Amino acid sequence: MAQKKLGRPPSDDSKKDRIFVRVDKETKEKLAECTQKLDLTLSEIVRKGIDLVHDSLKK
Repeated sequence: MAQKKLGRPPSDDSKKDRIFVRVDKETKEKLAECTQKLDLTLSEIVRKGIDLVHDSLKK
């Protein structure tokens, strides 16, 4: 009998690519405030910000 694989099942929308960004203290504090007030992760906040900027390019 085959062993079951452990761990999380593969996602249809895999987020395997990473980027690293340097920020100043003020920007980090703003991000922390956004994560608390919106109850989102840091990654979700960054993705939403990128989407907002990208959408503004289309206008």
